Amino acid sequence: MTTLRHVPSVGAGVDRVDGPAKVTGAAAYPGDVHYPDLAHAALVRSTIAAGRVRAITTDAAEAVPGVLAVLTHANAPRVERAPDTALGAAPPPPLRDDRIIHHGQYLAVVVAETAEAANEAARLVRVDYEPAEALLDPHDPRAETLTDPARLDTARGDAATALASADVLVEATYTTPEETNNPLGPFTTVAAWDGTALTVHDSTQWPYAVRAALARAFDVPENGVQVLARHVGGGFGAGLRVWPHVVLAALAARVTGRPVRLELTRPQMFTGVGHRPSTVQRVRIGATRDGDLVGVEHESTSVTAIEDDTIEPAAAGTSNAYACPNVATRDRAVRLHLPSPGPMRAPGEAQGNFALECALDELAHELRMDPLQLRLRNHADVQQTSGLPWSSNALRDAYEQGAARFGWHRRTPDPGSMRDGRWLVGLGMAGVTFPWYQQPCRARASMDLRGTALVRSAVTDIGTGTATVMTQLAADLLGLPLARVRFDLGDTDMPMAPQAGGSGLTGALGSAVHAACRQLVEAFLDLVWDDPGSPLRGLGPADVTVAEGRIHRTGQPALGESYTDILARHGVHELTADGDSAPPRPEDIGMAPAGAFGARFVEVRVDPSLGLLRVSRVVTAVDAGRVLNAKTATSQIVGGTVGGIGMALMERTERDPGTGRVADATLGDYLVPVHADVPEMEVLFVGGPDPVNPAGTKGVGEIGLVGVAAAVANAVFHATGRRVRDLPITVEDLL
Repeated sequence: MTTLRHVPSVGAGVDRVDGPAKVTGAAAYPGDVHYPDLAHAALVRSTIAAGRVRAITTDAAEAVPGVLAVLTHANAPRVERAPDTALGAAPPPPLRDDRIIHHGQYLAVVVAETAEAANEAARLVRVDYEPAEALLDPHDPRAETLTDPARLDTARGDAATALASADVLVEATYTTPEETNNPLGPFTTVAAWDGTALTVHDSTQWPYAVRAALARAFDVPENGVQVLARHVGGGFGAGLRVWPHVVLAALAARVTGRPVRLELTRPQMFTGVGHRPSTVQRVRIGATRDGDLVGVEHESTSVTAIEDDTIEPAAAGTSNAYACPNVATRDRAVRLHLPSPGPMRAPGEAQGNFALECALDELAHELRMDPLQLRLRNHADVQQTSGLPWSSNALRDAYEQGAARFGWHRRTPDPGSMRDGRWLVGLGMAGVTFPWYQQPCRARASMDLRGTALVRSAVTDIGTGTATVMTQLAADLLGLPLARVRFDLGDTDMPMAPQAGGSGLTGALGSAVHAACRQLVEAFLDLVWDDPGSPLRGLGPADVTVAEGRIHRTGQPALGESYTDILARHGVHELTADGDSAPPRPEDIGMAPAGAFGARFVEVRVDPSLGLLRVSRVVTAVDAGRVLNAKTATSQIVGGTVGGIGMALMERTERDPGTGRVADATLGDYLVPVHADVPEMEVLFVGGPDPVNPAGTKGVGEIGLVGVAAAVANAVFHATGRRVRDLPITVEDLL
């Protein structure tokens, strides 16, 4: 037998294992699923934001050739609300009554033989409304305010007293607009019933949450619902809640007895799968003349739906961002007649970091102190809320190495003092933290007679490279070349997995894969424990090393044997082992699990005559723990940075103030960065493995966006002397 050559791959910039399938069109997305008798669904949406349906007329729609059913609140079977998840309560179930609570709410679903017939019939449904006055303004005194002090608000010391006596005080209000996730692939659900068993192909970032929601909605066992999401066309958080269209697809399939495909249009994506809620944030920062922070108050008010409990925690992250003895943060939300919000990349932290880091820049200007030195002076050496040491923290290295790579030393202190021809040049920076997050996870590892390993877990890979890095990790843990390892995912018949979001999946899944592979090696050792013909007889995991498709005595490579020889000699076709992981508790490990840290350095150029603004260079230094794949990790930071440029300069979901209708609900009207908007970008990783999980990772998905908007705004101030506190920064702000 040819000896396998195993070269450790973790850390290397390995190409994506699913790349060839995606670029050749072989990767099947939910929209590619087909059944012989597949029917198609189209949605009818409300054109008012509040009120009731006085009558809904479906005769013309039902008369369209090929229409199978038109479901409204008047004839649809009742479904139950999904259970709460780690991310909060589920959105209200669809078609439950005649009430209307936001513009774009689903009032009917049409099912037909073809998509064309369904869409035509949906246009013929007539709705007679009884309008009510909608709450659309967050400043409306009639709007209900939600708070959750026990879970979200923080306090230590006496911030009010400290601020009152501070040598220097900065106080300002910052606003961020509503934004919409806009993944490239419109969300699609294909649902098929077989008796009481339900199979669903869905654009989700959390298959197990969809399974639980549909089981509750239709009162069937969870193990009778299979959710498949092997490839998803992006998400950015939009796929983390179970949205009403998913339930409607399953409902339509149950009523018609046919598999049903429901694909959202781009305008429906603007009202049907969440959005980043707008915020108004008030920040007060006090410091000594030497630049020591003495007090911080950060209050944020976001917007949520009229029947939603979601509060975007924009202020909470400030509690641990810097060393300060007196800090108070408060998050609240105002209920309006708008669609339910949802996570959008770096939820809460993206908005909160913008306000905090801009306020710090304002403080540095008042102190006439270098903004980088102010942050270094107030570095949080321990977690501020608990006093525990960080499990790891290389933020100082990120500041110093990022500044050196960027050339921060060339920055002159006075606004407007740097020019390049007609362009005003500004240099800005921001510190970045993203909190640690992890949920329980399971994985399964198998080895067969061909010497091929299969590792499985019910996660999704939304383009971050999860399948690739888990293949690398499993290959190293089992001592196999990459070509002999396959990672399978996206199926709730596989071991339970949490959501792909929160920068917690790699740590949770990596730990579960680590445990499964360890258990698999132990299973092989158990097989030869009393085998007189094996050089591994009587050995345990601590006594052996895996390499080149073999297990051998540590330090004695000749004394070992291959996985395939062990299986063949014992007449076993395949060995399988399960592994799981659970988040550690800080009190048990004596330290605070650390999320990622980073530093952003941005150069902008402003034409003062035309108000043109260009981001010309970005350098990002990130402490991401152990980097499993340099290529995919860098890609995450680059992609997040592009999203941050969009947040800083372009993105704003515009709603008509009188109706709540989204006015820019297409990619022709909603602005996102294109290639011409993306500058030269450099990414460097600092620090090393984090001991909280065996993979040593922290996650890079969310932190890739955080800090860009603040660094851009701070650079704009340095270039022009204009302090812009409201996103996005527009031409009008600079003229």
